[in-house]
Amino acid sequence: MPRKIKQKKNICISLENVSISYGKFEAVRNIYCDLPKSKVTALIGPSGCGKSTVLRSLNRMNDLIPGCSLKGRVLFEGIDLYNPQIDPVEVRRRIGMVFQQPNPFPKSIFENIAYGARVNGYTGNLNELVEHSLKKAAVWDECKDKLNDSGYSLSGGQQQRLCIARTIAIEPDVILMDEPCSALDPISTLKIEETIHELKKSYTIIIVTHNMQQALRVSDMTAFYNAEELEGVSGGKVGYLAEFNDTEKIFNSPDHKTTQDYISGKFG
Repeated sequence: MPRKIKQKKNICISLENVSISYGKFEAVRNIYCDLPKSKVTALIGPSGCGKSTVLRSLNRMNDLIPGCSLKGRVLFEGIDLYNPQIDPVEVRRRIGMVFQQPNPFPKSIFENIAYGARVNGYTGNLNELVEHSLKKAAVWDECKDKLNDSGYSLSGGQQQRLCIARTIAIEPDVILMDEPCSALDPISTLKIEETIHELKKSYTIIIVTHNMQQALRVSDMTAFYNAEELEGVSGGKVGYLAEFNDTEKIFNSPDHKTTQDYISGKFG
């Protein structure tokens, strides 16, 4: 086990001078950020500023992209997640992820929840785990009488909550969400947002969203990412963290004009 590094109190994940590249292309540069425990942090910013790249770095999903590399440190509970001794599969168990498009397994609703837990060596009562996970994701009442039906039989919003339940079932500490409502209707979006408020009581949540009102509704902290032109590279941009603060501060009295311009819709 690698040596623990002292981390600030009530901080879940720290990014220390993180730069991420795809081959020779630098996507984000020099990110410093402390993400608090038991809070919802929203990552906002225009397309191409690196929000999702940063999000995926938090549980090493970028490892699955050929040529992607990271410099700096990502500390989770004082452990550098990119230390060679760290198993990325275990990282992804502790830091789960919900993707933009609902992606249920081609299995029953029950097995969507039970499968991951079983693979990870869960020895408790699977029936109780499935019920508990579906309740925490606020989808139990809609599927309790059809647990043997395919996960694909659910509506888009229900499928997304099923995926949240599947993530909960492997007992993570952190849940990452990459634009989880972008493919959903307003009613389903509201249910997901209500679910996030409940989940915050038990988990640290980090969400990428393009919806400014959603960031305002669900998050405690907001990180605004922007991008700047690369010198000598036609059309090339690199993302950076422009401002990070309490959501109320970011939306009502940001420190930088570019933040104000973005949240007011002047660009993005």
